[in-house]
Amino acid sequence: MTPPRPAPSAPPPAAAGPRDFAARLLDWQRTDGRHDLPWQRSADPYRIWLSEIMLQQTQVETVIPYYARFLDRFPTLADLAAAPVEDVMALWSGLGYYARARNLHRAAVAVATQHGGRFPPSAAAIAELPGIGRSTAAAIAAFAYGERAAILDGNVKRVLCRAFGIDGFPGEKAVENRLWALADALLPQAEVGRYIQAQMDLGATVCTRGKPACTRCPFAADCVALTTGRVGELPVPRPRKAAPRRHSRMAVLRCGDRVLLERRPPAGIWGGLLALPEIPPDGANVGQWTQARFGLRATTMTPLPPLTHVFTHFVLEIAPLQIEVEAGGSRADDDGALCWLALSDTTGAALPTPVRRILDGLATPD
Repeated sequence: MTPPRPAPSAPPPAAAGPRDFAARLLDWQRTDGRHDLPWQRSADPYRIWLSEIMLQQTQVETVIPYYARFLDRFPTLADLAAAPVEDVMALWSGLGYYARARNLHRAAVAVATQHGGRFPPSAAAIAELPGIGRSTAAAIAAFAYGERAAILDGNVKRVLCRAFGIDGFPGEKAVENRLWALADALLPQAEVGRYIQAQMDLGATVCTRGKPACTRCPFAADCVALTTGRVGELPVPRPRKAAPRRHSRMAVLRCGDRVLLERRPPAGIWGGLLALPEIPPDGANVGQWTQARFGLRATTMTPLPPLTHVFTHFVLEIAPLQIEVEAGGSRADDDGALCWLALSDTTGAALPTPVRRILDGLATPD
Protein backbone atom coordinates (compact mmCIF):
# COMPACT_ATOMS: atom_id res chain seq x y z
CA MET A 1 0.00 0.00 0.00
CA THR A 2 1.29 3.46 -0.89
CA PRO A 3 2.21 5.40 2.26
CA PRO A 4 0.20 8.62 2.85
CA ARG A 5 1.77 11.78 1.53
CA PRO A 6 3.22 13.87 4.37
CA ALA A 7 1.56 17.19 5.08
CA PRO A 8 3.51 20.32 4.09
CA SER A 9 5.72 21.66 6.83
CA ALA A 10 5.72 25.15 8.32
CA PRO A 11 6.78 28.10 6.15
CA PRO A 12 10.47 27.87 5.20
CA PRO A 13 12.96 30.23 6.80
CA ALA A 14 14.34 33.10 4.72
CA ALA A 15 17.50 31.07 4.01
CA ALA A 16 15.40 28.62 1.92
CA GLY A 17 14.76 31.32 -0.66
CA PRO A 18 15.75 34.89 -1.56
CA ARG A 19 16.95 36.93 1.40
CA ASP A 20 15.65 40.47 1.87
CA PHE A 21 12.78 39.52 -0.40
CA ALA A 22 10.62 42.61 0.14
CA ALA A 23 13.46 45.13 -0.12
CA ARG A 24 14.76 43.64 -3.35
CA LEU A 25 11.29 43.43 -4.82
CA LEU A 26 10.55 47.07 -3.98
CA ASP A 27 13.80 48.18 -5.60
CA TRP A 28 12.93 46.21 -8.71
CA GLN A 29 9.45 47.70 -8.94
CA ARG A 30 10.76 51.26 -8.83
CA THR A 31 12.83 50.72 -11.95
CA ASP A 32 11.17 47.83 -13.80
CA GLY A 33 7.60 47.57 -12.56
CA ARG A 34 4.43 48.83 -14.22
CA HIS A 35 3.58 52.46 -13.47
CA ASP A 36 1.11 53.55 -16.14
CA LEU A 37 -1.91 51.27 -15.73
CA PRO A 38 -5.17 53.29 -15.69
CA TRP A 39 -6.16 52.24 -12.17
CA GLN A 40 -2.77 53.30 -10.77
CA ARG A 41 -3.64 56.95 -11.35
CA SER A 42 -6.14 57.17 -8.49
CA ALA A 43 -6.48 56.20 -4.84
CA ASP A 44 -10.27 56.03 -5.24
CA PRO A 45 -11.26 52.68 -3.69
CA TYR A 46 -14.13 52.36 -6.19
CA ARG A 47 -11.77 52.44 -9.17
CA ILE A 48 -9.27 50.16 -7.45
CA TRP A 49 -12.02 47.68 -6.54
CA LEU A 50 -13.37 47.72 -10.10
CA SER A 51 -9.93 46.98 -11.54
CA GLU A 52 -9.24 44.16 -9.08
CA ILE A 53 -12.53 42.44 -9.91
CA MET A 54 -12.00 42.79 -13.65
CA LEU A 55 -8.44 41.49 -13.39
CA GLN A 56 -9.56 38.24 -11.78
CA GLN A 57 -8.99 35.49 -14.37
CA THR A 58 -8.45 38.14 -17.08
CA GLN A 59 -5.36 39.65 -18.72
CA VAL A 60 -4.53 43.35 -18.28
CA GLU A 61 -4.70 44.02 -22.03
CA THR A 62 -8.25 42.68 -22.15
CA VAL A 63 -9.37 44.59 -19.06
CA ILE A 64 -8.18 48.09 -20.02
CA PRO A 65 -10.87 48.92 -22.63
CA TYR A 66 -13.62 47.40 -20.47
CA TYR A 67 -12.40 49.41 -17.50
CA ALA A 68 -12.52 52.66 -19.50
CA ARG A 69 -16.02 51.97 -20.86
CA PHE A 70 -17.29 50.98 -17.44
CA LEU A 71 -16.07 54.17 -15.79
CA ASP A 72 -17.46 56.25 -18.64
CA ARG A 73 -20.91 54.76 -17.95
CA PHE A 74 -20.59 54.46 -14.16
CA PRO A 75 -18.05 57.12 -13.02
CA THR A 76 -18.89 56.67 -9.33
CA LEU A 77 -19.97 53.89 -7.03
CA ALA A 78 -23.31 55.66 -6.59
CA ASP A 79 -23.87 55.53 -10.35
CA LEU A 80 -23.19 51.80 -10.38
CA ALA A 81 -25.47 51.13 -7.41
CA ALA A 82 -28.34 53.07 -9.02
CA ALA A 83 -28.06 51.33 -12.40
CA PRO A 84 -30.20 48.36 -13.47
CA VAL A 85 -28.20 45.15 -13.27
CA GLU A 86 -29.04 44.54 -16.95
CA ASP A 87 -26.98 47.61 -17.89
CA VAL A 88 -24.05 46.27 -15.88
CA MET A 89 -24.28 42.88 -17.57
CA ALA A 90 -24.41 44.51 -21.01
CA LEU A 91 -21.17 46.40 -20.38
CA TRP A 92 -19.55 43.23 -19.01
CA SER A 93 -20.57 41.17 -22.04
CA GLY A 94 -17.52 39.40 -23.49
CA LEU A 95 -15.38 39.75 -20.36
CA GLY A 96 -16.49 36.37 -19.03
CA TYR A 97 -16.98 34.99 -15.51
CA TYR A 98 -20.27 36.87 -15.29
CA ALA A 99 -20.81 36.21 -11.59
CA ARG A 100 -18.20 38.95 -11.11
CA ALA A 101 -20.53 41.51 -12.69
CA ARG A 102 -23.55 40.42 -10.67
CA ASN A 103 -21.54 40.53 -7.44
CA LEU A 104 -20.06 43.89 -8.41
CA HIS A 105 -23.53 45.36 -8.66
CA ARG A 106 -24.66 43.65 -5.44
CA ALA A 107 -21.63 45.00 -3.60
CA ALA A 108 -22.25 48.53 -4.91
CA VAL A 109 -25.82 48.38 -3.64
CA ALA A 110 -24.57 47.08 -0.28
CA VAL A 111 -22.08 49.95 0.05
CA ALA A 112 -24.78 52.46 -0.86
CA THR A 113 -27.37 51.06 1.54
CA GLN A 114 -25.30 49.67 4.41
CA HIS A 115 -22.19 51.85 4.45
CA GLY A 116 -23.64 55.24 3.61
CA GLY A 117 -22.08 55.17 0.15
CA ARG A 118 -18.53 55.03 1.54
CA PHE A 119 -16.38 52.08 0.58
CA PRO A 120 -15.35 50.09 3.69
CA PRO A 121 -11.94 51.23 4.99
CA SER A 122 -10.41 47.89 6.00
CA ALA A 123 -9.62 44.55 4.40
CA ALA A 124 -11.79 42.71 6.91
CA ALA A 125 -14.83 44.86 6.14
CA ILE A 126 -14.20 44.82 2.39
CA ALA A 127 -14.09 41.00 2.42
CA GLU A 128 -17.67 40.95 3.68
CA LEU A 129 -18.96 42.45 0.43
CA PRO A 130 -20.30 40.09 -2.26
CA GLY A 131 -17.70 38.68 -4.62
CA ILE A 132 -14.63 39.85 -2.68
CA GLY A 133 -12.30 37.30 -1.13
CA ARG A 134 -9.43 37.66 1.28
CA SER A 135 -6.73 38.39 -1.30
CA THR A 136 -8.76 40.90 -3.32
CA ALA A 137 -9.87 42.69 -0.15
CA ALA A 138 -6.26 42.97 0.99
CA ALA A 139 -5.16 44.40 -2.36
CA ILE A 140 -7.91 47.04 -2.30
CA ALA A 141 -7.13 48.00 1.29
CA ALA A 142 -3.40 48.22 0.58
CA PHE A 143 -3.80 50.36 -2.55
CA ALA A 144 -6.58 52.61 -1.26
CA TYR A 145 -5.78 52.89 2.45
CA GLY A 146 -2.20 51.69 2.86
CA GLU A 147 -3.29 48.81 5.09
CA ARG A 148 -0.57 46.25 5.80
CA ALA A 149 -2.19 43.10 4.42
CA ALA A 150 -0.85 40.24 2.33
CA ILE A 151 -2.35 39.03 -0.94
CA LEU A 152 -2.18 35.60 -2.53
CA ASP A 153 -3.45 35.70 -6.09
CA GLY A 154 -2.21 33.46 -8.91
CA ASN A 155 0.81 35.63 -9.67
CA VAL A 156 1.93 35.72 -6.05
CA LYS A 157 1.48 31.97 -5.61
CA ARG A 158 3.66 31.34 -8.63
CA VAL A 159 6.41 33.73 -7.47
CA LEU A 160 6.50 32.32 -3.94
CA CYS A 161 6.40 28.68 -5.06
CA ARG A 162 9.36 29.21 -7.36
CA ALA A 163 11.41 31.61 -5.26
CA PHE A 164 11.07 29.54 -2.07
CA GLY A 165 10.68 26.06 -3.57
CA ILE A 166 7.17 25.42 -2.24
CA ASP A 167 6.05 21.96 -3.33
CA GLY A 168 2.50 20.72 -3.75
CA PHE A 169 -0.49 22.05 -5.68
CA PRO A 170 -1.28 25.58 -4.37
CA GLY A 171 -5.00 24.80 -4.51
CA GLU A 172 -4.64 22.20 -1.76
CA LYS A 173 -5.64 23.70 1.56
CA ALA A 174 -2.46 22.72 3.41
CA VAL A 175 -0.23 24.20 0.68
CA GLU A 176 -2.36 27.33 0.47
CA ASN A 177 -2.10 27.81 4.25
CA ARG A 178 1.67 27.51 3.98
CA LEU A 179 1.75 30.15 1.25
CA TRP A 180 -0.45 32.51 3.28
CA ALA A 181 1.89 32.19 6.24
CA LEU A 182 4.87 32.95 4.01
CA ALA A 183 3.11 35.90 2.36
CA ASP A 184 2.31 37.39 5.78
CA ALA A 185 5.89 36.88 7.00
CA LEU A 186 7.38 38.64 3.97
CA LEU A 187 5.28 41.82 4.22
CA PRO A 188 7.39 44.98 4.61
CA GLN A 189 6.60 47.53 7.31
CA ALA A 190 6.21 50.36 4.81
CA GLU A 191 5.31 50.88 1.14
CA VAL A 192 2.86 48.01 1.27
CA GLY A 193 0.90 49.26 -1.75
CA ARG A 194 4.03 49.38 -3.88
CA TYR A 195 5.06 45.96 -2.59
CA ILE A 196 1.68 44.44 -3.53
CA GLN A 197 1.97 46.01 -6.98
CA ALA A 198 5.51 44.66 -7.28
CA GLN A 199 4.35 41.11 -6.58
CA MET A 200 1.69 41.42 -9.28
CA ASP A 201 4.14 42.98 -11.74
CA LEU A 202 6.81 40.34 -11.24
CA GLY A 203 4.38 37.50 -11.73
CA ALA A 204 2.71 39.09 -14.76
CA THR A 205 5.81 40.29 -16.64
CA VAL A 206 8.80 38.19 -15.49
CA CYS A 207 7.85 35.10 -13.48
CA THR A 208 5.17 34.10 -15.96
CA ARG A 209 3.48 30.73 -16.23
CA GLY A 210 5.17 29.90 -19.52
CA LYS A 211 8.61 31.09 -20.68
CA PRO A 212 9.55 33.09 -17.56
CA ALA A 213 12.23 35.73 -18.09
CA CYS A 214 14.51 34.46 -15.33
CA THR A 215 17.50 36.53 -16.50
CA ARG A 216 15.51 39.69 -15.70
CA CYS A 217 14.36 38.51 -12.28
CA PRO A 218 15.77 40.22 -9.16
CA PHE A 219 15.89 36.79 -7.45
CA ALA A 220 17.70 34.87 -10.19
CA ALA A 221 20.77 34.26 -8.01
CA ASP A 222 18.91 32.45 -5.23
CA CYS A 223 15.50 31.43 -6.58
CA VAL A 224 15.08 27.83 -5.43
CA ALA A 225 13.27 26.75 -8.60
CA LEU A 226 15.92 28.27 -10.87
CA THR A 227 18.96 27.05 -8.94
CA THR A 228 17.54 23.50 -8.73
CA GLY A 229 16.25 23.34 -12.31
CA ARG A 230 12.57 23.18 -11.34
CA VAL A 231 11.16 26.37 -12.90
CA GLY A 232 9.00 24.30 -15.23
CA GLU A 233 7.73 22.16 -12.36
CA LEU A 234 6.72 24.86 -9.89
CA PRO A 235 4.12 25.67 -8.92
CA VAL A 236 2.83 22.11 -9.08
CA PRO A 237 -0.11 22.07 -11.51
CA ARG A 238 -3.61 20.99 -10.66
CA PRO A 239 -3.99 17.21 -10.92
CA ARG A 240 -5.24 16.56 -14.43
CA LYS A 241 -8.62 15.04 -15.11
CA ALA A 242 -10.72 15.17 -18.21
CA ALA A 243 -13.17 18.06 -18.28
CA PRO A 244 -16.75 16.82 -18.61
CA ARG A 245 -18.52 17.65 -21.87
CA ARG A 246 -22.05 18.97 -22.00
CA HIS A 247 -24.29 19.33 -25.03
CA SER A 248 -26.87 21.97 -25.86
CA ARG A 249 -29.18 22.54 -28.83
CA MET A 250 -29.88 26.25 -29.12
CA ALA A 251 -32.84 27.63 -31.02
CA VAL A 252 -32.14 30.63 -33.26
CA LEU A 253 -35.78 31.71 -33.57
CA ARG A 254 -35.72 34.20 -36.39
CA CYS A 255 -38.30 36.44 -37.98
CA GLY A 256 -36.69 38.51 -40.73
CA ASP A 257 -33.78 40.42 -39.23
CA ARG A 258 -34.87 39.80 -35.64
CA VAL A 259 -34.02 36.93 -33.31
CA LEU A 260 -35.80 35.88 -30.12
CA LEU A 261 -33.65 35.87 -26.96
CA GLU A 262 -34.34 34.73 -23.44
CA ARG A 263 -32.81 36.21 -20.31
CA ARG A 264 -30.98 33.57 -18.26
CA PRO A 265 -31.80 33.09 -14.56
CA PRO A 266 -29.56 35.09 -12.18
CA ALA A 267 -27.78 31.95 -10.95
CA GLY A 268 -25.82 29.52 -13.10
CA ILE A 269 -23.85 30.01 -16.29
CA TRP A 270 -24.45 33.28 -18.13
CA GLY A 271 -26.68 34.41 -15.27
CA GLY A 272 -28.67 37.53 -16.20
CA LEU A 273 -27.49 37.56 -19.84
CA LEU A 274 -29.61 37.32 -22.96
CA ALA A 275 -29.15 33.92 -24.60
CA LEU A 276 -30.69 31.67 -27.20
CA PRO A 277 -33.43 29.38 -25.86
CA GLU A 278 -32.33 25.77 -25.36
CA ILE A 279 -34.27 23.08 -27.16
CA PRO A 280 -35.30 20.31 -24.72
CA PRO A 281 -33.13 17.18 -25.05
CA ASP A 282 -36.09 14.81 -24.86
CA GLY A 283 -36.46 14.39 -28.63
CA ALA A 284 -39.75 16.31 -28.81
CA ASN A 285 -40.89 17.70 -32.16
CA VAL A 286 -39.13 21.06 -32.48
CA GLY A 287 -41.99 22.63 -34.42
CA GLN A 288 -44.48 21.64 -31.73
CA TRP A 289 -42.10 22.88 -29.01
CA THR A 290 -41.77 26.24 -30.81
CA GLN A 291 -45.54 26.62 -30.97
CA ALA A 292 -46.19 25.49 -27.41
CA ARG A 293 -43.30 27.35 -25.79
CA PHE A 294 -43.38 30.64 -27.70
CA GLY A 295 -46.66 30.74 -29.60
CA LEU A 296 -44.76 30.85 -32.89
CA ARG A 297 -45.28 28.78 -36.04
CA ALA A 298 -42.07 27.44 -37.54
CA THR A 299 -41.75 27.53 -41.33
CA THR A 300 -38.21 26.27 -42.01
CA MET A 301 -35.39 24.83 -39.92
CA THR A 302 -31.71 24.98 -40.83
CA PRO A 303 -28.83 23.52 -38.76
CA LEU A 304 -26.04 26.06 -38.24
CA PRO A 305 -22.34 25.23 -37.77
CA PRO A 306 -21.69 23.74 -34.32
CA LEU A 307 -19.26 25.38 -31.93
CA THR A 308 -17.46 24.54 -28.71
CA HIS A 309 -17.10 26.83 -25.70
CA VAL A 310 -14.68 26.01 -22.88
CA PHE A 311 -15.61 26.91 -19.31
CA THR A 312 -13.35 26.51 -16.30
CA HIS A 313 -14.77 23.16 -15.26
CA PHE A 314 -16.48 21.78 -18.37
CA VAL A 315 -16.73 22.01 -22.14
CA LEU A 316 -20.01 23.00 -23.77
CA GLU A 317 -20.75 21.69 -27.27
CA ILE A 318 -23.44 23.79 -28.94
CA ALA A 319 -25.58 22.74 -31.91
CA PRO A 320 -27.52 25.82 -33.11
CA LEU A 321 -30.71 25.34 -35.11
CA GLN A 322 -32.07 28.30 -37.06
CA ILE A 323 -35.88 28.26 -36.99
CA GLU A 324 -37.65 30.70 -39.31
CA VAL A 325 -41.02 31.66 -37.83
CA GLU A 326 -44.05 33.49 -39.11
CA ALA A 327 -44.50 37.12 -38.13
CA GLY A 328 -46.44 37.65 -34.95
CA GLY A 329 -45.71 38.33 -31.32
CA SER A 330 -44.21 35.61 -29.18
CA ARG A 331 -45.92 34.41 -26.06
CA ALA A 332 -44.41 36.64 -23.39
CA ASP A 333 -43.39 35.12 -20.08
CA ASP A 334 -44.83 36.52 -16.87
CA ASP A 335 -41.38 37.82 -15.90
CA GLY A 336 -40.74 39.44 -19.29
CA ALA A 337 -37.73 37.23 -19.96
CA LEU A 338 -38.28 37.04 -23.74
CA CYS A 339 -37.35 39.80 -26.17
CA TRP A 340 -36.80 40.28 -29.88
CA LEU A 341 -33.45 41.73 -30.89
CA ALA A 342 -32.50 43.06 -34.31
CA LEU A 343 -29.32 41.50 -35.62
CA SER A 344 -27.97 45.01 -36.18
CA ASP A 345 -28.34 45.74 -32.44
CA THR A 346 -26.29 42.86 -31.02
CA THR A 347 -23.14 44.96 -30.43
CA GLY A 348 -24.34 46.55 -27.20
CA ALA A 349 -26.46 43.65 -25.97
CA ALA A 350 -25.59 41.56 -22.91
CA LEU A 351 -24.79 38.35 -24.76
CA PRO A 352 -22.54 35.39 -23.85
CA THR A 353 -19.57 35.04 -26.19
CA PRO A 354 -20.78 31.88 -28.01
CA VAL A 355 -24.24 33.37 -28.56
CA ARG A 356 -22.66 36.49 -30.02
CA ARG A 357 -20.55 34.30 -32.31
CA ILE A 358 -23.66 32.51 -33.55
CA LEU A 359 -25.55 35.74 -34.21
CA ASP A 360 -22.55 37.40 -35.85
CA GLY A 361 -22.50 34.53 -38.33
CA LEU A 362 -26.08 35.15 -39.49
CA ALA A 363 -26.66 37.01 -42.70
CA THR A 364 -29.09 39.92 -42.51
CA PRO A 365 -31.67 39.66 -45.29
CA ASP A 366 -31.68 42.38 -47.95
